[in-house]
This record gives sequence, C-alpha cells and structure tokens, in this order.
Amino acid sequence: MRFVRFARDGNEGLAIEENGALRGLFVTDPEFPGTLDALVAAGGQDLTAAGEALRKGKVISREEIRYLPLLSRSPKILCVGLNYRDHSAESGYAQPKYPTVFARFGSSLIGHRDEIIRPKVSDTLDFEGELVAVIGQGGSKISEEDALRHVIGYSIFNDGSIREYQHATPQWTIGKNFDSTGAFGPVFVTADELPPGCAGLVLETRLNGQSVQRANIDDMVFSVASLVSILSQTMTLEPGDVIVTGTPAGVGAGRKPPLYMKEGDICEVEIERIGLLVNSIRDEVAVGREAA
Repeated sequence: MRFVRFARDGNEGLAIEENGALRGLFVTDPEFPGTLDALVAAGGQDLTAAGEALRKGKVISREEIRYLPLLSRSPKILCVGLNYRDHSAESGYAQPKYPTVFARFGSSLIGHRDEIIRPKVSDTLDFEGELVAVIGQGGSKISEEDALRHVIGYSIFNDGSIREYQHATPQWTIGKNFDSTGAFGPVFVTADELPPGCAGLVLETRLNGQSVQRANIDDMVFSVASLVSILSQTMTLEPGDVIVTGTPAGVGAGRKPPLYMKEGDICEVEIERIGLLVNSIRDEVAVGREAA
C-alpha cells in the first residue's frame, strides 16, 4: 500500500494512492482510521484496515493539498553518512568500517512540493537524495537476518545540507538541521510492495532537470538490513524511527566548481517503484515572515 499525508485548508488528512489517484479522509471525519504516526506506532497491524477505510473516502485533488512530511512524531531520525563508496571518495574521506551516524530533528522537515530554504548565513546548500527505511517493529540486538522484519515501509528523503556549517565542527549535526532543509515524502510505501531492503532499485537526483546523482541501492556499503542490525546493537529501535540511509556520489560539494542550490532551482529525487520527491529552493530573505 501507498500512503500520503497531507493537509487542506488547515485540516490534516491521510490518503491511499492507487493507480495514480488519491482517496482519503480527514482527521475530522468519523471514519478517519488514524494518523500515519499512530498506525506505524501500532506496528502496522492496522495499516490494512486503514487502507480499506481510505479507499471508501473522498477523491483528493493533488492540486488542492499541501503534502506534509510523512511522519511528525518519529522517536528518532537517524541519518547515515558516507554509505556509498563513490560519495566517500568525492568527499575526501576514507571509507568508514562502521556507519557514520548523525541525527536529524523533526523541526527541519518539510514535505513534497514545499520550499527548501537556503539560509541567509550561507550559500552552501547542497542536495542529497536518499532512501528512507521506517521501523515498524521495535527491538534491540536485532540480527541482520531478522532485520527486515522490523522495517514497515520506505520513502524518499532529500538531506539538504549546509556544507559550511556541516564541516565547521567534527560533528555534522549542526549543518544538517537548518529549518526547512529536510524534504521527506511524498509517499510511504509498505515493505511488502518492494524488494527486500529495496534491493536493485535505482535512485536518481535531478537539479533543474539535469541528472546529478544516480545509483543502485545495492551500491550501499551498509544495506538496510545491516543498518537496522548495527543501530540496534547500541540503542533500542522503536516503531516510527526513521533511518535515512545515505547518498551516492554527485553532490554539489564534490564538484569542481561546486554546484550548490540557489533560489529558483528545482530539485527532484526519484526512487523507482517508490516515487518522486520534488522541491523548489527559496532564499530565506525572500520568505514573507523574514522579509516583513
């Protein structure tokens, strides 16, 4: 199943996508089956029933809605850096033998078709197309063989990075958490719809229509199963936890000259069989609340 979280006229809703069309319900509807956060937190056991309820809902026009980040209450958003060898090489790092993990916070997230904001303090806003794995069954000390049973679904992320701030300290978190830089969505696809661990799927990032990143998910150094297992050795994973699995080569900082995003750019991240995440770029100074 394919779920979309959205809002219309300030009213949150959830839709199911089938054959390219959306049908859904709003939180104010008596038949509303629950938010995606709640459905995932329940371990996914209610997703099938939720899908049936949404199929009986209203036809949702894509042009009349605002797409929301798929989850808003994730206990943890865990991002993995340097998980493609070619990206490690272009970034000047030796390939780590252990995943490079940093945190994202919910305050940085935006949805499909929202604007990624280039902050006033830096012009080094970079793109990073990535696969997202969402935990549905929590656990600790999970074996790699059992790891994919704990993944309830997948989505897409654009890990917008302010490189100047990312590399100002040994820890990357500060450059990865500027407001409105983490695009997440538009579709949550349940794991049963996709190959195990999304093996064999192709990820591509395009900037203004030009392909800037293209890789097979199989090129990851640490697979989805490996990441779930490794992370669970040190922390208890919980339903709703998000793992952003890393980006391949082609980022703007690795080019000569660098190719950073600027106002008016359109950045697209596409993963086959999952979907297409599209965001425009806007300078912070041009945002209404800042300009006022």
